Amino acid sequence: MSLAKAVLAAGAGLGAALVAPQAWARVTALGSLHTASSASLRPADAALVLGARVWEDGRPSLFLRQRVEAGMALYERGLVSRLVLTGAGENREGLDETEAMERTARELGVPAHALDRDPHGHDTRASAINARDNLGLTSVIVCSQEFHLPRAMWLCRSVGLTVQGAFPPVLGRPHTYFGYGREIPATWKAALEIVRDTAVPGPAEP
Repeated sequence: MSLAKAVLAAGAGLGAALVAPQAWARVTALGSLHTASSASLRPADAALVLGARVWEDGRPSLFLRQRVEAGMALYERGLVSRLVLTGAGENREGLDETEAMERTARELGVPAHALDRDPHGHDTRASAINARDNLGLTSVIVCSQEFHLPRAMWLCRSVGLTVQGAFPPVLGRPHTYFGYGREIPATWKAALEIVRDTAVPGPAEP
């Protein structure tokens, strides 16, 4: 094999390895990942609405507002009876994502009794574990952008939740394209976390 062919083969192998976890996440999400308005979604215990950026004045970013709107749509359709608003209670800027989410949900007409705040959802896996352990949920519809959902759904399944994904309209803007690219390393990180946390421990020493 010539050097050029060897380099191309090595590059192709490296590329395949880089995208392998994201490809797996997308394959396993098939049939359970839909737009928030889809008739294919099935009822679940709750909508798990994942946190995102909040502006300094307390307003939710567009992506965060979209996630809450997706959860509201599920509630209005009777697919869920509650929204779990999960995110950082104090993010890098010292802001509470879940407070902004709750305020937005109330403005959209979701009653207070249908809202649960989880300010300890510092990442998607923590949000899934908290939904299972603290709220006793067994099935969720995760609400986030389309680029985020395959990984988020994989993480939810890894802790034993029955999961579907619901996403708002996909926006053709730089942050969306960046989000798709960011998911490649982020899904690798998720895969390593799943392997770490599900590894079978060795036999105890006598």
